[in-house]
Amino acid sequence: MIRTGNQYRDSIRDGRRIWINGERVTDVTKHPMFKPLVDIRARIYDMAHEPATQDVMTYEENGERFAVGLKLPYTQQDWHDKRRATDVVLDDIKGVVTRVGDETVGEMWSLFDGKDVLNEVDPRFAENIERHINLVIKNDPFHVSANTDPKGDRSKRPQEQDPDMLLHVVKETDAGIVVRGAKYETAAAYANQAFTKPTIANWGDDKLSEYAVGFICDLSSPNLRFICRTGFAGRAPAEDYPLSNKFDEIDTLVVYDDVLIPWENVLFYQHTRAAAFIRATLHRYSAFAFVQRNLKLADMMIGAALWNVKQTGLEKQQAVQEKLAELACYRAGIDAHLTAAIANAERSPAGLLMPNQTFLMTGRVFACSQLHHMMHIARELCGGQICVTPDAASFRDPEAGKWLNKYYTLNDEWHADDRRKLLAFARDLLNSDYAGHRLTFQLFAQSPPFAHLAAVYRNFDWNEPLRFTKEAAGLSDRVYGRPKAAAE
Repeated sequence: MIRTGNQYRDSIRDGRRIWINGERVTDVTKHPMFKPLVDIRARIYDMAHEPATQDVMTYEENGERFAVGLKLPYTQQDWHDKRRATDVVLDDIKGVVTRVGDETVGEMWSLFDGKDVLNEVDPRFAENIERHINLVIKNDPFHVSANTDPKGDRSKRPQEQDPDMLLHVVKETDAGIVVRGAKYETAAAYANQAFTKPTIANWGDDKLSEYAVGFICDLSSPNLRFICRTGFAGRAPAEDYPLSNKFDEIDTLVVYDDVLIPWENVLFYQHTRAAAFIRATLHRYSAFAFVQRNLKLADMMIGAALWNVKQTGLEKQQAVQEKLAELACYRAGIDAHLTAAIANAERSPAGLLMPNQTFLMTGRVFACSQLHHMMHIARELCGGQICVTPDAASFRDPEAGKWLNKYYTLNDEWHADDRRKLLAFARDLLNSDYAGHRLTFQLFAQSPPFAHLAAVYRNFDWNEPLRFTKEAAGLSDRVYGRPKAAAE
């Protein structure tokens, strides 16, 4: 089934305990700091029903429609369909949102690939992941992910400090496990469920650990608390900060105060091997949707920079063209990685079609590690006026507005109102506190930079460079070491 926007809104009016700015939120769908993103998520649901976008957003099976973003990928066409659906959403809302479900659901597909590992731990867990993947397709919830615990003292094992610094199991019952701890997660306050899993922890050599636990958490469960960072929406007029007022995705510290997780929602428990497997493979699918967002960020940076130099007639200068070309290389480089990842897709252990992991993971490193440099180039091209231009209210003032209209109107094409709008957009994209937040989010949203590079290390095929260099340098076969005996 596919839900409507209003069905989604009704589903999160469940009495959940949310705080923001020290205030208890009574209705998350109406609070000014949450409403813009709730409305965008509702809009995505409604697009699945509208004739103009239904065929892009959904597919039909046995006479029923389901969301393209939630479909298990078996073919290259499945990936082309997912990419197109995401593009249609971002084009419709005129901006970038990341944690709206299509990115995070892919993390469950990674565990689907680990069914053999789960079967060795407990066959119930392999059955649970398959059932939950089917339930997501069937029920169309807003599904997010919860990974990161409060950090605590990372030089110590979790058992050697406040035991609740990392989420862990405190009790088993006939109904399920009881968990305590906390997780940071974007969008959790207005989502339906989260794939909750362990952070990278110092478990030592233990094969069993109360901290090695993964499960589906119903975010309407009793004893959850949602403590949110302050939002950007509503702090300043939308005319002056058009992006931060519409696209701020609220991050939340979710406190699990002895929350019961039914056994049917437990995906792995105690066995550190299962936890290590999911940590090593977590983003093999979800990185595609995540990297795809960087294309739209690049589009906005290129557009803001190019319109800015065109309005003042600078686009024909060689120095300006060189900087624009660097932005174009960034955009085309991301596109090439995504395209190659699908063209060279690989079959997964469970028979799904994975994006080629080398192209996908190197694309993620390229997109994230170069973003700050691209923002700097775009900021240079937009110039200092993005930080000195007065606000929209001053342009409307009868006396001040006359002077601003005089000095901000360039010619017949560029009047003061369009210039103010463009400069406000560029400021919010590149120079505001929201812009800084977004840059940090992109850097850490899936994992820290060292983990991005670790994924490249695990997936890159090192054999060919070794072979070619061995032959080019005339090395003997001894450098490969002694062949292992068959019995070893």
